[in-house]
This record gives sequence, C-alpha cells and structure tokens, in this order.
Amino acid sequence: MTLKPENVDQYLKDGCGRCSLGGTPQCKVHAWEKELRQLRTILQESELVEEIKWSVPCYTFQGKNVLILSAFKDSVTLSFFRGAEMEDPDQLLEKPGENSRYARVIRFTDAAKIDPLKPQVQGYIQAAIDLVKSGKKAVPEKAAKLEIPEELEDIFSQEPAFKKAFEALTPGRQRGYLLHFSSAKQSKTKTARILKSQPRIFKGKGWNER
Repeated sequence: MTLKPENVDQYLKDGCGRCSLGGTPQCKVHAWEKELRQLRTILQESELVEEIKWSVPCYTFQGKNVLILSAFKDSVTLSFFRGAEMEDPDQLLEKPGENSRYARVIRFTDAAKIDPLKPQVQGYIQAAIDLVKSGKKAVPEKAAKLEIPEELEDIFSQEPAFKKAFEALTPGRQRGYLLHFSSAKQSKTKTARILKSQPRIFKGKGWNER
C-alpha cells in the first residue's frame, strides 16, 4: 500500500499516495517535478503557510485555505479556492471545470515559462492573500441557468406529480439533477437516468443522496 505524504518534501519524493503509481517513475508528480519545485519556491516566498491536505500541497493564510499545488497528467496547476472573486489582469485564470463556481486555476505545462511569469504569479498569490485579509465572505460566481432536457419535459408532461416533486426540491438539488441528466450524450441514457432518479426525487433527495 502506498503511504500518503506527511509533508511536501515527501510528496515530491513519493507522490500523493492516492494510487498504486506512488513512488514509481510513472507517478505524475515525478513527470512534473521541475515545475512543482519552481512553483513551490515562489509560494514559499509569500506569506502562505505550507501544509499537506487531501494528500497534496495546500497553502493557507491565517488558517484559511488559499490554494493547492497539484500535478495532473497533462499539467501542473495552482488552484485558488476563491479564484472566481479575483481580478484576472493577465488572463491566466481558468475554470477547473465547466460548473466551477468558486475555484480558478493557473495551468503550467512548461518549466521554462514559469520564471518569466513569476511577477504575475506572485501578483495572483498576493491577491488571494488579500482576499483573506479583507474578511469578506466567499461569494461564488452566479451559476448559469440550466435548461431542462427535452426528455425531462416529456416525462413532466406525462407525470404532473413528478414535475411537482422536482419543483419542490431545493435549487441546489434541482441543479444537481439537471447536470446529471444533461451530461449524458444519448437521449435514451438521459431518459434512463431520469427514471432511475424518480424515487429519490419523490423523497426530496438529491441525485447522489441515498
């Protein structure tokens, strides 16, 4: 069994320990070691405190999570917990996923490009720290309104009680279901997901609640 790291030095040596590749040459941490070390040096020059959380390097300020340094298959990222609230003067921030409402990442794929970007990266790090210092409560990006899939509309028209149960759900649960249904590529898969979810919807539960 691969051991999870207790500090960042161990993370750089053995990886995150969340898969069987930890400690082997195939570990993605080893593939991006140079980039990780360069970014770590920049982070250590800031006011942030270096910790390990979720088996990866996490940087905090006054006990608040500010950003995570992570290695992925195709890149290394600085993931800002409250990136959606930050200014983006150099157009470096990206959404880690289509439906991300809080986090934003700066993605790196070449060690040679990190040092030239150091002043900009330091600016984003300081902006994230200043956000914590401000004491402002985290505010997510306003979620875009999701369209109701045609398959769900069809079932609503056939089962008014089901439509009423769905509309009685909290907005968050409704959004979760709509994302779950819409992520299916084929119409028959969407319909199958809707039908499978009906018992939970009638109980007022979210799609991933049991």
